[in-house]
Amino acid sequence: MKTTILSLLLMFVSSFSFAQGHNDWAQFEKFTESNKQVTKPDVVFMGNSITEGWCNQDPTFFTTNNYVSRGISGQVTSQMLVRFQSDVIQLKPQAVVILAGTNDIALNNGYISLQHIFENIVSMAELAKAHNIKVILCSIIPAHHYPWRKEVTTTIEDIKTLNGMLQTYAKKNKIAYADYYSSMVDEHEGLKKDYQRDEVHPNLAGYKVMEDIICKILKK
Repeated sequence: MKTTILSLLLMFVSSFSFAQGHNDWAQFEKFTESNKQVTKPDVVFMGNSITEGWCNQDPTFFTTNNYVSRGISGQVTSQMLVRFQSDVIQLKPQAVVILAGTNDIALNNGYISLQHIFENIVSMAELAKAHNIKVILCSIIPAHHYPWRKEVTTTIEDIKTLNGMLQTYAKKNKIAYADYYSSMVDEHEGLKKDYQRDEVHPNLAGYKVMEDIICKILKK
């Protein structure tokens, strides 16, 4: 019953987004063809430009482990939730790694409260669980500020607060939590210089840190 309700809700949201000018707001088309070529990956990584950049900078990490990246640059959690059915559930992975929320905090799609960002991520987790897909929730990686959204002045506090909400939810629901933040934050509560190619996105060294953290979790 729970699975049916969640699926119907997602279908409604997908239909609504399609009606908004037929402009593929959630960017379903990005992975339409590649999804047809995927044969049951072990893990799908759902996310934004950080996940997309991960696959671009270290593609062998994904290919050798039978992992699939479904990151789209600039996306907020609402967009990820809308495409979660086609880009995760229909691929039938054993697990999904959800790294999301930083673009919401950056107001990429307008204002959204931390509670609603959290609820979008929880909805993705609940959808995965309803389809017997194991969930790994990830902390948002550190960012002192967003270069493209200098008017956002609560970046540090919002990231820490949302990470706390996600970690508490994961612990309460016995879901794995990948804490990238603690290993990547500098003394100014931004992303360590050795791990960044700009103030928000990791470089290869940063992704190697993330790989070490996530692989320890996935091996369990």
